Amino acid sequence: MKKPFNEKSTLPEFPRDEVRAAIAKGIQQAEVQTNLCQTPVHIKRKNKLKPLLYVASAVAAFSIMVGSAAYVSPTFASTLSQLPIVGSVFNDYGFLGLKQASELGLTSSIGEKQTINGITVTIDEVLYDESNISVGFTIDSEKELSHRYFGTGFDLTINGKYYETNSSIYGKVLSPTVRIATFDVNDNMPDSFEMGLVLEGKGGEKWGFKVPVKKIKDIVYVPVSHQQQAEGIQLGVSKIILSPSGIALDYKATEKGTIDNSQVGASFIEFRITDQNGKEITSHSDGGEGHFDNGVWNFSSTKFFDPISKDVQKLTITPYLMLPSGGGGVQTKSSLKEVKFQPFTVEVPKQNK
Repeated sequence: MKKPFNEKSTLPEFPRDEVRAAIAKGIQQAEVQTNLCQTPVHIKRKNKLKPLLYVASAVAAFSIMVGSAAYVSPTFASTLSQLPIVGSVFNDYGFLGLKQASELGLTSSIGEKQTINGITVTIDEVLYDESNISVGFTIDSEKELSHRYFGTGFDLTINGKYYETNSSIYGKVLSPTVRIATFDVNDNMPDSFEMGLVLEGKGGEKWGFKVPVKKIKDIVYVPVSHQQQAEGIQLGVSKIILSPSGIALDYKATEKGTIDNSQVGASFIEFRITDQNGKEITSHSDGGEGHFDNGVWNFSSTKFFDPISKDVQKLTITPYLMLPSGGGGVQTKSSLKEVKFQPFTVEVPKQNK
């Protein structure tokens, strides 16, 4: 016999965060499945009216469900918690490539979290493409944390083995608790593996996660093999990579110098990319690496740009130097000068359309 309801009894605490998170991710998965049912694989612009209506209906239904009950049973809450969780960090971050990849269902929603000393770190979303592994994560703390509380960020392991690679962390302006960590992808990394992430705090905390990742498949490699020399700088662009998450441009540059001064012109190379209509593709400039050998500085890097639309037929690439403009770079700039590189064009392969 069921126990009668007693209005004066104390109800279990409603798991608001868990339920919201579970429903949000369930909706996201439904949207992805809806998109995957449509062809062709290289998706053109879709009419988003039906998916939006579906989401609105789902949210409305959930509101009615929650609003009509002051209590959710532990069994029901447990079932909801097994649904895919919360929306997309990438979708809200402001990088078009990450947003587009998330909307196309190319990212992996994780939702794994750990709390240590009142600080909760949650791995929300992961994207593994040809150039980067991007990890969206959030930080919730009972106390205010300094900007450098987590030092240099995550250490990365591949199938349990430490993997040394360049990494960086970006913070979201509108919400300092939201972060995106990126790791450079090297040629010898497997297409799928168990990724380990270890984050250490200044208070001695150590958050550890294990996340399965798989490289996206919708990638187009465009061999370039462009070489040019200007003002003593030898520049070579070997390839560009086109994917739903953006453009990646690989290059190498060399210049004679001395071992005690790496601030030569070749260390400041950047690129501007425009399409056949003169529209500039937004750059997300990143650093690179360099080494000195036999009187020559050797630099290499991958530069990242927003993805291009399906109607783009040709890209014009213009190298230039982004010289320091102030602060500690004033003295450096006085010994450098602008270098005029020649632009070159790249045809966009038909399979990208």
